[in-house]
Amino acid sequence: MSQRIRVLIVDDSATVRQTLTDILSSDPQIEVMGTAADPYAAVRRIAEEAPDVITLDVEMPRMDGITFLRKLMSQHPIPVVMCSSLVEDGSETLMQALEAGAVDVVLKPRIDTRQSLLDAQVRICDTVKAAARARPRPRARVAAAAQAEGRPRSPEPKLSADVMMPAPGKGAMARTTEHVVCIGASTGGTEALREVLEALPADSPGIVVVQHMPESFTAAFARRLDSLCEVTVREARDGDTVLRGQVLIAPGNRHMLLQRSGARYLVAVKDGPLVSRHRPSVDVLFRSTAHCAGANAIGVIMTGMGDDGATGMREMQEAGAFTLAQDEESCVVFGMPKEAIARGGVGKVVGLSSIAREILRHDRS
Repeated sequence: MSQRIRVLIVDDSATVRQTLTDILSSDPQIEVMGTAADPYAAVRRIAEEAPDVITLDVEMPRMDGITFLRKLMSQHPIPVVMCSSLVEDGSETLMQALEAGAVDVVLKPRIDTRQSLLDAQVRICDTVKAAARARPRPRARVAAAAQAEGRPRSPEPKLSADVMMPAPGKGAMARTTEHVVCIGASTGGTEALREVLEALPADSPGIVVVQHMPESFTAAFARRLDSLCEVTVREARDGDTVLRGQVLIAPGNRHMLLQRSGARYLVAVKDGPLVSRHRPSVDVLFRSTAHCAGANAIGVIMTGMGDDGATGMREMQEAGAFTLAQDEESCVVFGMPKEAIARGGVGKVVGLSSIAREILRHDRS
């Protein structure tokens, strides 16, 4: 973007408003155009000048953030990032925010240690930049939960999946009768994943998912999907077996790798550095899948900003996997699929409504 992204911060805490202002102002691509202590003050500020992105607290006096979000999305859609302390008790409320049209969710920054503040700066700045590229629609169920990673005050190198495991070798993996489906998504992915998984029958192949989102949020996300889908959906635990009719969601702030033990596939949930500026990283999941599943895998890359998953998807295709990318028209942000296509790792590009059908077609072929 040639111009700086103008952000309006809405939070009833003066300390949080100042902390967010400092964090966002540290990025040369972002300008804090103002702050508001509640939605009524925010409306007055928006009437003067519409921001590119709004960061919005959930609990505020006079009007809560969810109610304000619904009114905003029905009248004047602007990309909104919910900023919350995200305790477990409130995670279902934040799911409502995504359904109401919020583009993303970030944790309120902790200021107890320098590293915590730098991590928050990484996530919040890139989440806002991703939101600025989103295309919100009036009253639409377009939403996302992402845990996008950005640039700290002292630039750090962008790490690849090499820090978690070496690149796959040239040896072909023997075909089996079971496929495993690996899906990666970021901004816009929560609602996109819902649409894909709702369209799958109970006997679908086992699925593992990396969706960029904050820790402690993925469990609520999995519960919501489980209540809507014929397949079983839950947050992954280290050592879980990948089973037909089951979807495992990578826990926020942990990497998830696919492993093989005999004829079984299982997942390893691990700590580690940010990879492609994310944790969990799609590249880590895709590379591990190229290693252990090869031609038995189906890779899907969906809406999101950045290039996480692009290298791993190419490695999956080179190992014989069937690879899909969501098309630009149906993406909230056509970043990750675009990069995967550009690097030659995508076998087929389809609209969101066709992804489930393509998975089933390949599984049954």
